[in-house]
Parts: sequence; structure tokens; C-alpha cells
Amino acid sequence: MKSPHIWDKYSDQPYPISDRTYKKRMRKKHIFDYIPLFFTNIIIFPLSIIIMKLFNSSKVVSNKDFYGVGVDIDKGDIQVELIKELGVKHILVRMPLWEMSRVDEYLEFVQKFKGVDILLNILQDREHIEDDNLLKRDIEMIFDKFSPFVREYQIGNAINRTKWGFFSMGEYLRFFETIQEIRDKKYKDIKLIGSSVIDFEFHYTIRTLFNLFRVKYDKFSSLLYVDRRGSPDNTQMGIFDTKNKIDMLYALVRLSPKTSNDIYITEVNWPISNTAPYAPTSEMECVSEEEYSQFMSRYLDIAKSSGKIKRVYWYQLIARGYGLVDDRDGEIRKREAFYAFRDICKNI
Repeated sequence: MKSPHIWDKYSDQPYPISDRTYKKRMRKKHIFDYIPLFFTNIIIFPLSIIIMKLFNSSKVVSNKDFYGVGVDIDKGDIQVELIKELGVKHILVRMPLWEMSRVDEYLEFVQKFKGVDILLNILQDREHIEDDNLLKRDIEMIFDKFSPFVREYQIGNAINRTKWGFFSMGEYLRFFETIQEIRDKKYKDIKLIGSSVIDFEFHYTIRTLFNLFRVKYDKFSSLLYVDRRGSPDNTQMGIFDTKNKIDMLYALVRLSPKTSNDIYITEVNWPISNTAPYAPTSEMECVSEEEYSQFMSRYLDIAKSSGKIKRVYWYQLIARGYGLVDDRDGEIRKREAFYAFRDICKNI
């Protein structure tokens, strides 16, 4: 049977599921997970809005520790030199579970980055979500191979998007719980990071923070996009600009017994005009390269000055439709944002 989850090599994400029958069947199968989602949010969502300004943080994070960048095994070894030029000390590397046949290639790739800390993002697929034994086998293999070099692992990605594989937050929580059990038994020095909800969909975030599963995030992650069509000072739901979204996220983390208070934003970018089919959105949401650079700088400034975010990983270094570097036509072209990011990292 052909998988309903098909990878879009242009925008580095799965295509939306085109099989409506499959999608409907899977949503029906997980319909009862909406009950705890609903009742938890009735209480926690309004409460967090009411009290979000009461939680302050005095954390001072250095540029060395705050900024990170996503890199990709298929974008070439040029990324090693580009990371050195940026001066960034933290990188995020995706390790798809459906590419276990390449696990040694991924290991060799991360070892090329000297003097930087690696966050390995383990990407889910339906096969590993549905087969516990397969998941346990492959997670142990990953931990065995990478643990001498990698201490932090983000479990899952964009878990509230069905095209990425999960059809409920309960499925994700069971997935995380299984991996956590393996970590607790054999790999106690490893840190597990979740829950990796994308966009301002904090009702899903709430479900992953307030539940009866035996999960505990060593650090909490969010793919916190703000406004794909404009400035990070733009708002949703009337009041939620970047600052207020961070305030609410931090309040949720402080209220939850399931996580530490450390938050990583592990993916954010803007789509760039005239880059189709490589932009991850339609042209209507795209911005110019100049705006991209401006919005990036503003977003990073808001996140850092809040004192509530431990690190932001810009995603990603090389991507034709949304990266700091464009590699169309086989040439490396550093966009304006690349130089802006370099200056921010070095605090010039």
C-alpha cells in the first residue's frame, strides 16, 4: 500500500494528505481524544490568558547560547563553513525515522560540525507510530549511535498537523512515553524535548502539557510562527503578537508539572516571494528578502528580550524558499538575512 504521507522535496515537509477516505477514517478512529482536549482547554486556556502577565523571567541568555540554525544532510558540506561564518554554536538536525537505512550517514554528518551543540530532531512516521516494537528498536539504535555526540533530542515535529503523521495528541503522548521509557532505562544522560506543536495552536500545546500520561519534557519546544503575511508585531485574536504569544506559552509551561521552564523555539522563518515551488506557503503569504531580514531580526529581538525563551533555532540555513541561503542554479547565494543573522550572533 502506498503511504498517504508523501514528502515534498521542494519545501522540506510532507504534502497534505490527498486520500480523504483515509484521513476521515483516521480522524474517526481518534475522535475520543477530543474529549480531554476540549475539557482541559475549557479550564487552562482562559486561565493562562488571565495570568500570563504575572509570570516574569529574569533569565539573561548570551548570544552564544540563544541562537541556533537548522541544517540538512542533503544540502551539502558547505553548511559546515557557513555555520562557522555565522558564529552560531547550536544546530538542529532532522533524523527521519523512515530513513533509518541512512542512520550512519546522519551520524557522519553531525560529526562534521566541530565545536557546536547538536539538537537531533527525530521525525515521526505512521509505521513507527503504529509499531511499538519497531519504534523501540530504532530509537535504541539512534541513541546508541548518537549519544556519544548528541545530548538533546526533540521528539516529533509539527505534531498537530496530520500530514506529519499524528492524528491525535494522545498518539503523540504515547509515542513520547515509549521513547522516554527507553531513555530512563538505558540512556539517563540524554535530554528529551517536546512537544513541538506548530503555529499558535496552544489548545494542542495545552493537551500535551496537562494530561495523565507519564511524560516529562526536559525542555519544552514550540514551532512558534506568528504572522506569515507580515511583521512579528502583527496580532491574532486581537492581542496575540509575538510577545503575548511567548507570554502565554511561558505561563502554560510554568503551570504544567510535565516540563521544566526552559523553552526552545525550534522552527521559525518567513516564506520568500518568487521562490515557488520551494516556498512552503502560497505567494500570498510570501515576503520580500528585505522584509524577511527585518522580520527575522525583530522576531529574534522580541524572543530574546522576553527572557522567557532559552533558544531559537532559525529554520533553516539553506532553503530556496525560506532559508538564510539560496542554492538555486547550483550556486550559494547568501541572502541579506544571512548577514543580519551573523551580526546578531556576534553582537556586532
